[in-house]
Amino acid sequence: QVQLVESGGGLVQAGGSLRLSCAASGRTFSSYAMGWFRQAPGKEREFVAASAWSGGNTYYADSVKGRFTISRDNAKNTVNLQMNSLKPEDTAVYYCAADPYFSPNPSEYDYWGQGTQVTVSS
Repeated sequence: QVQLVESGGGLVQAGGSLRLSCAASGRTFSSYAMGWFRQAPGKEREFVAASAWSGGNTYYADSVKGRFTISRDNAKNTVNLQMNSLKPEDTAVYYCAADPYFSPNPSEYDYWGQGTQVTVSS
């Protein structure tokens, strides 16, 4: 079992930055791929970014590539999402998720946090 708690969401103007954090507890964090997903009202949950268990391989959705950076600290059991140059279309509830294997498909992930709201005003 893995417990995930996100933090760092909020309201920001377009062009601004936010840093999301996800703290994990439970089973060995370092053996899990960690992903960030988001869900806007009326839309399906979508992949944003992910980090392989080692942190060496990272993956990004095309919509955030070059603006968002995922990083993880296996010693502290945390994974972060640095979001720069935010756009109104980035507004959503952001979730972190864990699974033994990377996938951009949210249905593949076994463990989820409760989500944190990110709102980008124009």
